[in-house]
Amino acid sequence: MHKMKRIIFLLIFSFSILSVFAQTNDPVVMKIAGKPVPRSEFEYNYNKNNTENVIDKKDLEEYVQLFINYKLKVQAAEDAKMDTAKSFIDEFHTYRNQQIMPLLVPEGAEEKEVRNYYDGMLKQLNGHDLRLPAHIFLRVPQNSTAEEQAAKKARIDSLYQALKDGASFEELAKKYSEDRQSAMQGGSLTWFGPGQLVPEFEKVMYALEKGETSEPFLSTVGYHIVNLKDCKQLEPYEELQPQIQRFLQSRGLSDRLSKQATDSLAKVRGITAEELLDAETERLCAQDMELKYLVQEYHDGLLLYELSKTQIWDPAAADTAALESYFKKNKKKYAWEVPHFYGMPYYAHRQQDVKAVQKAVKGVPEKKWTITVRDAFNKDSITVRMEQPRLFAKGENAYVDSLVFKVRDGKAKPRKDYPYAAVVGRKLKKGPQYWTDIAAQVVADYQGECDKKYAEELRKRYEVVVYPEVLSTVNKHD
Repeated sequence: MHKMKRIIFLLIFSFSILSVFAQTNDPVVMKIAGKPVPRSEFEYNYNKNNTENVIDKKDLEEYVQLFINYKLKVQAAEDAKMDTAKSFIDEFHTYRNQQIMPLLVPEGAEEKEVRNYYDGMLKQLNGHDLRLPAHIFLRVPQNSTAEEQAAKKARIDSLYQALKDGASFEELAKKYSEDRQSAMQGGSLTWFGPGQLVPEFEKVMYALEKGETSEPFLSTVGYHIVNLKDCKQLEPYEELQPQIQRFLQSRGLSDRLSKQATDSLAKVRGITAEELLDAETERLCAQDMELKYLVQEYHDGLLLYELSKTQIWDPAAADTAALESYFKKNKKKYAWEVPHFYGMPYYAHRQQDVKAVQKAVKGVPEKKWTITVRDAFNKDSITVRMEQPRLFAKGENAYVDSLVFKVRDGKAKPRKDYPYAAVVGRKLKKGPQYWTDIAAQVVADYQGECDKKYAEELRKRYEVVVYPEVLSTVNKHD
């Protein structure tokens, strides 16, 4: 009994030493809603989001506040069970699996695949060399009539005679070959070995000496004249290995090996692939702090986006009354020093349509101008072309510059078939008249204000404790 108590004491003492060691090497920099944030996690995020190499106290202090807001929003999202939604789980697992599955592939598996591919190339060659042909090709479809076939035969014969008389193979191929892709290269194809071409072509190709040109012959697809440009033995494995690897990678080798390894391990352990990936994520992240925080970063980033979208961005963008109120309160910051124009440039085929368009859109909301003009003038034929109503600054549109801002230099040239240019809209001298004149900017600014208020609410909802003495050691320890 005394011996058992001694063992228990030693275990407790050992765990205490380990706990102290862990806290010493990775102390807690802050607690968010009771959850500790180790220094390693903060450093990972800080260093990834701060491009400056030198730690500046002010920059660090600013980032601390941003980080706190970030963690508070993640906590709020988790409390709202956003991380239990199927859409979230599916998207998170897609990214997580992209990180974890390649780590399950046995060492040397990719090299083995590359070697097997090379060995297959050797086997397919069966002692033959590789050939680099060029051809002049005339297509003969299977349903061709006897007359059509005879015409192609006569044409290929005439081309062959031209070659015999000294014509350039490359020039004839460029001009007459019906394999247009190779024709652009003077008839040149790529390197081939046995079993890669139609039998008739392969037989002729391997019967030629380097530089020799064949007589015309018929294959299952048409007539050819072949010139053998070069021949060679297959290069050694070491020389082709990078090229084969790139080729197999382009065909999804990594994904295939990752899936094979995952399915194989899951089968051995008698669990599903998803259960295996859950377990392996936990194991690998415990071994690799960088991987752990990378996976966590995506998890938290997805939650942050979903929370921001549903709780801040979308509600703010949809609240037109609040946007209008925000614009009126902050109208001074949107003032400009040079006039702008909000309106719609348009171009008429007939001169009488210029004033007709002005009359048609009078009293019509600006966002419906294009629809109104289209319905009134462009039903049977397009007599008026128009641009979408928007805000124009001086120098953005030649027609607006000329017609609104009275710019004399560089006057816009009339458009072909639509020579009569005009505009309809409002000239704004000191600033936008309505929030919709600069909707994107107002929405973004208002969303930013809502985001700030939401963060303040979260700081009231959750407890935040920061440990300055630990923060002072960020990136300043062994």
